[in-house]
Amino acid sequence: MSTGFILTVCLAYFGLLIAVSFFTGRKADSETFFTGNRTSPWYLVAFGMIGASLSGVTFISIPGEVGNSGWTYLPVVLGNGVGYILIAVILLPLFYRLNLVSIYSWLGTRFGESARLTGSFFFIVSQLIGASFRLFLVVGVLQLAVFDAVGIPFAATVFIIIGLVWVYTFRGGIKTIVWTDALQTVFILLSVVLTVTVICRELGLDWSSMYSTVRASELSRAFDFDWRSGQNTVKQFLAGIAITVALNGLDQNMMQKNLTCKSVRACRLNMFSFAGMFLLANLLFLTLGVLLYTYAGARGISLPAKTDEVFAFLSLNYFGTAAGICFLLGITAAAYSSVDSSLTSLTTSFSIDFLKIDPKDGSRKRQRIAVHMAFSVLMCIVIILFRELNDNSVINTLMKAVGYTYGPILALFTFGLTTKYRVNLRLLPWVCLISPALSYLINCYSEAWFGGYRFGFEILLLNAAICTLGLWAIHEKKHPVKKAL
Repeated sequence: MSTGFILTVCLAYFGLLIAVSFFTGRKADSETFFTGNRTSPWYLVAFGMIGASLSGVTFISIPGEVGNSGWTYLPVVLGNGVGYILIAVILLPLFYRLNLVSIYSWLGTRFGESARLTGSFFFIVSQLIGASFRLFLVVGVLQLAVFDAVGIPFAATVFIIIGLVWVYTFRGGIKTIVWTDALQTVFILLSVVLTVTVICRELGLDWSSMYSTVRASELSRAFDFDWRSGQNTVKQFLAGIAITVALNGLDQNMMQKNLTCKSVRACRLNMFSFAGMFLLANLLFLTLGVLLYTYAGARGISLPAKTDEVFAFLSLNYFGTAAGICFLLGITAAAYSSVDSSLTSLTTSFSIDFLKIDPKDGSRKRQRIAVHMAFSVLMCIVIILFRELNDNSVINTLMKAVGYTYGPILALFTFGLTTKYRVNLRLLPWVCLISPALSYLINCYSEAWFGGYRFGFEILLLNAAICTLGLWAIHEKKHPVKKAL
């Protein structure tokens, strides 16, 4: 495929997003940006959340990571399902009953303003790092496929992509994103299905023999019961639950979409249906991973040293024009589905929690747009810096970073929901800052201190546990709240 053709495909895709934003943002106001006027169909939100949850990390890293760790990521996904049930049963009724826009407003109601700002701060740091990691992965592919050939440097590519995202999100906000996420999910899943079909055709496999091939492969090993391993099944499963509750239930990015549904009943339907579709989508990506390595082995192809590059390398060089186009559409969709909602949720959290903007107050629209622009620029800077620092598989780097930043958020909500105690608000931010530092220290020396034990994704649980103990240490026995909820 020529560079001009690839660029045309990307521009056509962007034009489609602009068209969607035009129709969804025609009568948009400030409340539309923050809440979508709470009119989103639950099934549309559920389907669109697949693309937002998968993002570039799943699209590229998970198929490639199969070459390193097989299907040991599957227990995490199974734990995710339990986490979604907890969100639907516990958190959604609470957030809907209080009619929240920023979910960290609840921390202010439960503990005080210091807790609200602390929770929002950790979310902003977490989301900024996580979204930047995910977009970095996608920009790298687009840079290789398009922008290097036309002489555009990496930094300029980043600003172009985020600038385009800003154009179609600054008006309609979360309402636009609900619709564009659904469109992006279509392209992501279409790309994977077509790639699997092409590989099966090249290897002479029908669906039955494909299943047998994947099942018989050593790469489809899903369970690891070595207690010292970072991919231990029990640890992965428990971490999957915690990651889901923290990254979905306690994450403004994901919950803001849920809260655009008409009612708590509709939102629960959205969450339960999304959980099932999310499991199937991840199984599809893991299957693709096995087939990619099977294809490369059968054809004697030397794969890139970095597993994150395996899917892109094969799609753009061996699977034909149609598969290559779908790969580019899928990776572009993954980029936009990740970044657009991240920018909107970052803008929402900062505007509501720090600037105290009323969603119904149209007079502060310029201030909200300025915040949206500022986070766009900041994300560009973080991505450029990350390019200089990255030296690991992106999915592992991302999850470890999230474990350190989301731990305090998980602890604050857990302590608030399960106890009736208040805490010392002057010490609360310090507890939330110290717990990630202690977790990092323990993680660095865990093999020496604990007989070879290595932390994986469960570092999030350790972080949250340390922070919860810290909150218990500074709790005030006098003046308990009347209700934990």
